[in-house]
Amino acid sequence: MNTRRDVFEYALIRVVPRIERGECINAGVMVYSRWHRYLGAATHLDTARLAALAPEADADAIRSALTAIEHTCCGGPRAGQAAEDDPGRRFRWLTAPRSTVIQPGPVHTGLTSDPEAELGRLLDLLVR
Repeated sequence: MNTRRDVFEYALIRVVPRIERGECINAGVMVYSRWHRYLGAATHLDTARLAALAPEADADAIRSALTAIEHTCCGGPRAGQAAEDDPGRRFRWLTAPRSTVIQPGPVHTGLTSDPEAELGRLLDLLVR
């Protein structure tokens, strides 16, 4: 078992259904570890909370955008051109500030020996 703990970075994925109001729902998290060569994302859209903030929001379109982020992190064929970039470049691109319905939160750091397990822990703690 690997007990070495190395630096990782993470950012929340937020849904801001009405940009002018600035209210958001945490809908996912991205985790990047250079040492482990790991980039992953996990999402969970609470549709009841979304409907409470913005009944007119298109939950299916938002889910589709969240899924695209997961695919971009994985780097497989569904990632499109981003698949050619290394995980660090993909993470930096995904966490760049933007003014859209799907927005990254600030990047935070921590220590972990298992970035995939950290992804699940952060999703449970900060999103679900």
